[in-house]
Amino acid sequence: MIVVEGWARLAPGEAAKFHAAARKMAEETRKEAGCLEYAFSQDLIDPDLVRVIERWQDEAALTAHFATPHMAAFNAALSNAKLVGASVKAYKAEFLRTLAGS
Repeated sequence: MIVVEGWARLAPGEAAKFHAAARKMAEETRKEAGCLEYAFSQDLIDPDLVRVIERWQDEAALTAHFATPHMAAFNAALSNAKLVGASVKAYKAEFLRTLAGS
């Protein structure tokens, strides 16, 4: 499994512009083969900070994701947003332990 985790800091007032593109991206990505989880969340304390969490079945699924039309559309939308900074990293998940729930 591949876990992707990260954040994007938007300039003040830019979050609302980001939401529509992010929602469409999440809706389309969740339909992809090999996508186990895909979500954006706005930080509860800092509304200009967006968190990213993804889980993919394997590297092939993540690689295919980068070639989708909705990824291209999302990247185009991001180019119009005023980002202050971002960091998103992929990790190979070799250990899994359930801490709560199923």
